[in-house]
Amino acid sequence: MKTKIIIAGILIAWLSLVVTAQGQEKRLGIELSGGPSIGLKALSGSDLNIGGGFEGVFHYRLMKHTGLYAGWGWNHFSANESFAGNDTGFEETGYVTGLQFKHPIGTSPVKYFFRAGALYNHIELENPEGEIISDTHHGWGWQLAGGIDLPMGQKWHFTPGLKMNNLSRPLAFNQTDHQLDLRYLSLRVGFLYDF
Repeated sequence: MKTKIIIAGILIAWLSLVVTAQGQEKRLGIELSGGPSIGLKALSGSDLNIGGGFEGVFHYRLMKHTGLYAGWGWNHFSANESFAGNDTGFEETGYVTGLQFKHPIGTSPVKYFFRAGALYNHIELENPEGEIISDTHHGWGWQLAGGIDLPMGQKWHFTPGLKMNNLSRPLAFNQTDHQLDLRYLSLRVGFLYDF
């Protein structure tokens, strides 16, 4: 039993030294991004206008090019005409978590990144006055994203990119069942701070 504890202690100490010796790159980061969004299909028969939103995510680098990310996002679309009335707003909010791959482009400090993650979001319907008139409740969806990481000094990075969110949620509204399939593409402009 003591031998197993000693071996486990040696392995943990060795791993911590190896992880620390991987380089001077920071392991943690916080990124804020925002921009316009375009619906890729009608939402239960409702044509969506161009929307917009923002997202805040926390990054943790596990290995040289691979890491985890998790955060919260908000996106809003409006529809001139919809099953819920004229000038209805559709607001998606919730959480995201996933894996990120980031790699340098050649020998430059510029990197490209890809992300694949899970969403736990809901869609709220708002009347023209901004009051919530219905809610789908939270459920699972997915997110794909990609972009470029441009260093701006040692800790700041400019991170433009594209992301696609996909969320499908049932909604009962005025005694009618609807399936809200929200799929949209977003142009994101972001800033990442490493620490």
